[in-house]
Amino acid sequence: MNFQHIPPVPAEQIRQLPTRDIALLLLRHLASSTGHLQYVGTVNSARRAFQEEPDTDALVNRLSDAWSWLEAQALLTREPSQSEAFRRISRDGMDLAKDPQGITRFEARERLSGPLHPDLEDTVRTNFDLGDYETACFAAMKAVEVAVRDASGLDNSLVGVRLMREAFRPHETGKAGGALVDAEAEGGEQTATANLFAGAMGAYKNPASHRTVDFDDPIEAAEIIQFADLLLRQVERAKRRQAAATT
Repeated sequence: MNFQHIPPVPAEQIRQLPTRDIALLLLRHLASSTGHLQYVGTVNSARRAFQEEPDTDALVNRLSDAWSWLEAQALLTREPSQSEAFRRISRDGMDLAKDPQGITRFEARERLSGPLHPDLEDTVRTNFDLGDYETACFAAMKAVEVAVRDASGLDNSLVGVRLMREAFRPHETGKAGGALVDAEAEGGEQTATANLFAGAMGAYKNPASHRTVDFDDPIEAAEIIQFADLLLRQVERAKRRQAAATT
């Protein structure tokens, strides 16, 4: 490749920006280039472009880091029809290079890159990856509702906020608490847990049941799903308490 002594990323931006941001600028540059992509050619061309800079080696090293970041994120991949030295921009990479808002979706997917609770891995993750954030968030909170009902043994007539309030009802003097409440927790903690689950249903599950909710922020959607993941793990903890109490 020949940059004609024009750097793929301006020197001042390389000095100031974190590796990820440099990588995204490099990606856009590579997407606008013609011909095969090659690491050695890119680095050598960049070195020529930066030869008048006082910190040439540091700039080239940062650009090399950015290239490595793109490969680690599978935004640059091997070119099957060429030797190992050549790379191509992946489909995700092209989408990211063409869409200024693509980084938001990329960051949102990164938040869910680790394993989720098994109840969220199929429908929820699939709809999220397809960009159907409303369905993904509703399904995530529905999974919490189903898990709480199954663990508590409460009737199907209880749904949403009412179900959470009953399952996690705090202990009171002379009156047993809900099936999933932590009897060893302080009273305020018991109330807070009930509020946490009830609030999740009221804020993120019930509105989507009654009307169309515009989940246009993929990062917010990812965080709602992570919240559901946390709640499901709390339910698993409550089930372990139940099992321990019966042994």
